[in-house]
This record gives sequence, structure tokens and C-alpha cells, in this order.
Amino acid sequence: MVDHLPDERGYFGPFGGKYVPETLMPALQQLEQAYEEARQDESFRQELDYYLREYVGRPNPLYLAERFSRELGGGKVYLKREDLNHTGAHKINNTLGQVLLAVRMGKGRVIAETGAGQHGLATATAAAMFGLPCDVYMGEEDIRRQKPNVLKMQLLGTRVIPVSSGARTLKDATNEALRDWMASFENTHYVLGSVVGPHPFPVMVRDFQAIIGREARQQVLDKEGRLPDLLVACVGGGSNSIGLFHPFIQDKDVRMVGVEAGGRGMAHGEHAASLCLGKAGVLHGSRSYVLQDDDGQTSPVHSVSAGLDYPGVGPEHSYLKETGRVRYTAVSDEEALRAFTCLTETEGIIPALESAHAVAYLMQEANRPARDEVVIVCMSGRGDKDLWEVSRLLGLEI
Repeated sequence: MVDHLPDERGYFGPFGGKYVPETLMPALQQLEQAYEEARQDESFRQELDYYLREYVGRPNPLYLAERFSRELGGGKVYLKREDLNHTGAHKINNTLGQVLLAVRMGKGRVIAETGAGQHGLATATAAAMFGLPCDVYMGEEDIRRQKPNVLKMQLLGTRVIPVSSGARTLKDATNEALRDWMASFENTHYVLGSVVGPHPFPVMVRDFQAIIGREARQQVLDKEGRLPDLLVACVGGGSNSIGLFHPFIQDKDVRMVGVEAGGRGMAHGEHAASLCLGKAGVLHGSRSYVLQDDDGQTSPVHSVSAGLDYPGVGPEHSYLKETGRVRYTAVSDEEALRAFTCLTETEGIIPALESAHAVAYLMQEANRPARDEVVIVCMSGRGDKDLWEVSRLLGLEI
């Protein structure tokens, strides 16, 4: 395997690149140059590390979930507790880095897209801390599912802009954010939330999220004296998973599994399993695996989890699938809800529905760890945002 920096054009093998209108090329070139300078600037790294430590609360624990491990019948399942970050998910690792970069570039405004609302909340939080106006695009269906995060963003002074086009979910919010950026990039930085989009976003977001895997690697060595046998993380766009996987890529004995949203089944429009059932295409500025019909039109998608409800995936994940370094699979809405309940009851940890997909993979009979196996699951976020939707789906009275 090569080191996973993309080539000079932003490609991971055949995936990646910059498929954008000519009007956006100056903005991407400026961003690429600014990021390259910042990543080599020790003062930028020190400032980001300071905020990650003092504001976000890193390093977060690598927690041995003993009761859940016993429930599975063996092995040691560790949870990398991104849910304990300020704002409740891994997203703030990236938004702090990008907002610091926006300040460095002299941008006076930031925008973002959001599905589950965690990226929008993290962007709103970073913008408030640095005194920048912020607009977040969010599909109307996701606004319905994620009302607590909408309220939090509004309290932070962010304008949440409803998107009524298409399926009114994450893809449609991303479309609107890109349109905004095309018209306003001279004064605006687009804080893209995952390892998708045109270069340099996939590598930049990955680098900001790789702190997950760097910490987990050192923590498991301290606790077990060896590397894990298996890493498991959910995959929508793919930032939490690439953040966990990247520091282990060269460790050939560490298996990795990315878990997509199987939704209501594998029929067209019923899932969001881009790597499992998609094919190569272009979406939101880069070439990757995309769910599309025979005419190349992007397919409708569904997931119980707003953060996985996306018809594409990051180009680096597409490359990792092609090379066989990472295995990708999918679990259903029903399995994710069962895992949500199981982890809550056995560990007192309420996972985000996104994270519950990774947990659900281990609950499948064929995937239960052997007695001597060490597994790390990325607990990408906490489930506060999902309580109303879960209670509705499970028929619980509040």
C-alpha cells in the first residue's frame, strides 16, 4: 500500500479529483495552498492541538465495554469515545481545523451542510468561538428528525437554512451549500463535513480526523501491549471511519470493516450502501462510488440515520475498497435500532444511530469476536439527537 496522500491532482488511484465549475477552481486552489502552508506551520498545529485539548476535551478514552463484550460471547470490544467530545461527536475535530484555516485565509463567513446535525452544530460552535457568522444548510426531513441540534445551532447564532428540494436530506443540503460557495467564496469558507468533495477536502478532513486513530493506536498499545485485530466504524461520507483507519493502514494484520446503511433492504432507493451496491461516478466534485441508475442519475437513498443518508462516499474509501485493504458491508435499520438498544442497556452508553450501525455489525452471528480478539469500534457520536426519532420508531411514550 502507498501512503494515502493523494497525488498532485487529488486522486487516490482512479478516485478523487476536482470536478467543479471553472468558477470554483480559484477557491480550491487558494484552499489547497493555504492548507499546505498551514499543515507545515508548527504554530497552526500547536493552536489546533490547544483547542482540541482544552476545548474539545481530547484525548478521549478508549473504553473496554466489558458487559457488551460478554453479551457478544467473547473478545474485548473497545469503544473509541468520540461521543465524549464537546458537541457530542467526532465532527468538531474537523470544524475547528477548518475554521482556524478560514481565519488564517481572512474569510469573514463560514457555511456548512449537515444531515444528522452534528457537523452543523460543530461548525456553529467553532464559528461562535471565533466570532464568525455562519449559515448551515439542512434538508427539511433532517430538520424534522434532528430538532435538538437545530435548536442548538440557532442558540449559537447560526442561521439554519431549510432545503426543500429532492429528498430533503444530506445530498440536497450539500447541493445548496456548494451553490452558495460558488457565489460567495471570496469572503466565505465552506466547512465541508466529510471526506468527500473536490480536492483538497478529502485529504484535509482526513488529516483533521486522523487524531481518532492516532490516539486509539497508542491507547490500545498501552492497554493490550499489541495492536487490535479489528477496527469497525460506520461509513456515510466516511470521516469518522477514515479517521480511525488511516493510522493503521500500514499494519497488515489489523483488519478493517466499514459499515454502511442497509436501510429497509437492498432494493433501489431503500438503502445508502454506496460502496456495497454503487458504481464509480461523480458526485459533489469528486469521482468515487455513487448510487446511481442506469442513466447515471443519482439514486434516492434511505437510512434511519440522518448522517448516513447519502448516495456517495469519500474517494479514499473507494480506493481502499478497490485495493481490498478495507472490507465494506451494510446493516439494516432494524439491526441498527437493536444495537442502539443493546449498547444502551449493557453499557449505559447511548450511541448515535450512525455509531449503532458499527455496533450492529459485531452483533451479527458471523461477526462476533473470538475469545482472544481485540476490537476497536468508533463511537462516532452520542445519541441525544436521535432520541425523538428512536422513540417514534420503537413506539415509546415520552
